[in-house]
Amino acid sequence: MTQRLFGITGWKNSGKTTLTERLVTELTHRGYRVSTVKHAHHAFDIDTPGTDSFRHRSAGASEVAIVSSTRWALMHELRGESEPTLHAIIARLEPCDIVLVEGFKAAPHPKIECRRTASKERTPMLGTIPAIAAIAADHAVEEAAVPVFDLDDVAAIASFIIGQADLA
Repeated sequence: MTQRLFGITGWKNSGKTTLTERLVTELTHRGYRVSTVKHAHHAFDIDTPGTDSFRHRSAGASEVAIVSSTRWALMHELRGESEPTLHAIIARLEPCDIVLVEGFKAAPHPKIECRRTASKERTPMLGTIPAIAAIAADHAVEEAAVPVFDLDDVAAIASFIIGQADLA
């Protein structure tokens, strides 16, 4: 089964993570099963120094699975390998109704561009980044060739995504 993808993109501090979080809440309240993928442009760690799993990774394990009665996680160390493609990551996810993808600007899936006046970078992505299907902004957007939503109108944005992803 091919997963339905919809992206949330924008410059740093444009509201991507907040919108993604609010969309997950809205879509799950509407009964959809949602997964997310977040692209990080920097080194990151989800493990804490001193924990057993951190010690396993530090010792050289390629993958470390942490399992409990409430959740499990799998960490994979690239150890010099190339960053995996979005589709390689999506292939590892369990089936769901939709995957919301934060980041991965250059990927061809449809996406909404977040714009905030507080962002340091405010150059519009529409027209230079592929597959922008709409804009969500905290200010007026003139002459857009795609639908424009208020960044806080999560219900309308969710309805748009449902229509775009043919989830209805």
